[in-house]
Amino acid sequence: MKISVLGCGRWGSFIAWYLSHRGFEVTSWGPEEDFSYQILKQTGRNEYVALERNIYLTCDLGKAVKSAEIIVISISSQGLRGFMKRVMHYNVKDKIFVLCMKGIEEDTGKRLSEVLTESGVSSEKIAVWVGPGHIQSFVKGIPNCMVIDSASEPLKRYLADSFRSDLIRFYYGEDLIGTEIGAAAKNVMGIAAGILDVLCPPLKGPLMARGAYEISRLIKAMGGNPLSAYGLAHLGDYETTLFSPYSHNRAFGESLAKGEQFPKLAEGVATSKAIKQLGERYGVELPITEAVYSVCFGEGDGETRCREAIAGLFNRPIVSEWFEL
Repeated sequence: MKISVLGCGRWGSFIAWYLSHRGFEVTSWGPEEDFSYQILKQTGRNEYVALERNIYLTCDLGKAVKSAEIIVISISSQGLRGFMKRVMHYNVKDKIFVLCMKGIEEDTGKRLSEVLTESGVSSEKIAVWVGPGHIQSFVKGIPNCMVIDSASEPLKRYLADSFRSDLIRFYYGEDLIGTEIGAAAKNVMGIAAGILDVLCPPLKGPLMARGAYEISRLIKAMGGNPLSAYGLAHLGDYETTLFSPYSHNRAFGESLAKGEQFPKLAEGVATSKAIKQLGERYGVELPITEAVYSVCFGEGDGETRCREAIAGLFNRPIVSEWFEL
């Protein structure tokens, strides 16, 4: 089977490495001007993985798309719609698309699978691959569990069965809405966790409980299964997002609370805005998400915004713990 992984950053390069070890014929694509691509081209490796010799590295998007039966996409979620305009120039009618990325489109509140269908890809040809795991752990042989979900039952079973290994145990997702919303929203909770690591670490336990419940209510309002918030895509990913030193979103929140700059991409920033808008659209109160949004987009120094956000959460009216059940 021929697979092209579009995007050769830290996660895309790992996916190429992983799938090549599973015996697939893999092409790894990146834009020629991209730093990640140039490093791989010049050295054959990055700080995470060394590309196997059987992985074909290219900056030719047409060649990568045309040669593949399965197209895995791993890029910044906010760039997906524009990127798909380029991909759709080629004949992709019979291609399978797998999204290895987590986010909600900031301007529209669309899930990433919806962005693909609006770009012209059949929903029966789209799957998402999400869940816990850091490259730094995987490459050391430390296993984890992940989930593959799709509107197509045969497709998600085919992909999970094909991609499984001793390193990643896959589960079949059962709720595409909940899987995508949960996977994106855990990055928002990661920012909150980083803030609490600096200002009030004991609150990370309540953050886990209230955060998962908050997202479960949004998923339910959107037509998904609220239990999805307690699955691998969201609560199951909290260790790698809320506690791990490798988590960009947690590190961003920590830097924010210290009044420092964070140089890397934290997807939870744009996601906090998108999910806040979804909460307003569906009439769901999302106090933690709204607090993270206020911290990310508010004015004044970061530490002050963070302290005010925590105070605002504590000053909310008292409610029953499971007030919407």
